[in-house]
Amino acid sequence: MDFSQQLMVALKAAKKASKKILEYYYKGFNVKFKADKSEVTSADLASEKIIKETLTKAYPDYGMLSEESVDDKTRLEKDFCWIVDPLDGTRDFVSKTGNFAVNIALAYKHEIVLGVIAVPSKDIIYYATKGNGAYKIENGKETRIHVSNKKEEIRLAISQFFFKNVDKYSQDLNIIELIPMGSSYKAGLIAEGKAELCIKEDHHTKEWDTAPSDIIIKEAGGIMKTAYGKDMSYNKNDVINHDGFIITNCLETLNKYKKS
Repeated sequence: MDFSQQLMVALKAAKKASKKILEYYYKGFNVKFKADKSEVTSADLASEKIIKETLTKAYPDYGMLSEESVDDKTRLEKDFCWIVDPLDGTRDFVSKTGNFAVNIALAYKHEIVLGVIAVPSKDIIYYATKGNGAYKIENGKETRIHVSNKKEEIRLAISQFFFKNVDKYSQDLNIIELIPMGSSYKAGLIAEGKAELCIKEDHHTKEWDTAPSDIIIKEAGGIMKTAYGKDMSYNKNDVINHDGFIITNCLETLNKYKKS
């Protein structure tokens, strides 16, 4: 299938949402807490409104799963479903680290076929469609990207706020550097060869956190699996990533992780 038209719409939505997010970032925003005690800001909600309106106008028959909206499950009846996190890394946004992102992905029959990760504060967009490679747009310049070929001296991209002890596998994986980084920006760094590994073993992420990373990493030549080495699936009834995930640049590192 050709997803070039859907990609154009997704990029348009990501760019418009990024612009709005930066307005809040520099001019001020309100913060509230959801039922699960996670933060949500006025920027999250404004971004979601822009993205949903843009995607729905172009593709009214597609399903929609978005972090800040009630999931009425009608998406489960659709072959195509947009999966959106309007502001991935809200804690980074509130803390002014700059390491937050906009996530937009398209699932077709439970597989991600299109992914866009925009990093507003860096003027960076990563994107991919199935079978067409992965790309990075930085300051308006587009380049094709690929994971690194490193199999030793691995750089681990790890959450700034949800840091876990990595000693249990750092020696087996030969990790020489930890890169503190928020949101799906971690996946972008691996896709362009600036890190080799990201691991999340718990069940604290959901489909919208990982969907665009899945295809961008794969199209850049890397691997994204559950922490148990299985393929990830999307537009499911239960959107929690119960088995965590691992992103890596090569099979050798994945196999070392399984044994550690």
